[in-house]
Amino acid sequence: MIYFILLLFITGASIVSAIKKKKAVFLVLPFASMFVYFIVQIALVPMPFFETVKFIFSLR
Repeated sequence: MIYFILLLFITGASIVSAIKKKKAVFLVLPFASMFVYFIVQIALVPMPFFETVKFIFSLR
């Protein structure tokens, strides 16, 4: 639950920053943080990293 709240905070802060500074580059931050979270969760799986990635993308 803490990760969800942190992701909401990052998203809110980046939206406010993008509006105040009028730069759309701040809107990349939520997507980057979700990507980092995804990579960390894959790394926590006790299987080797590339086997885990192959397993995830081979699911139908």
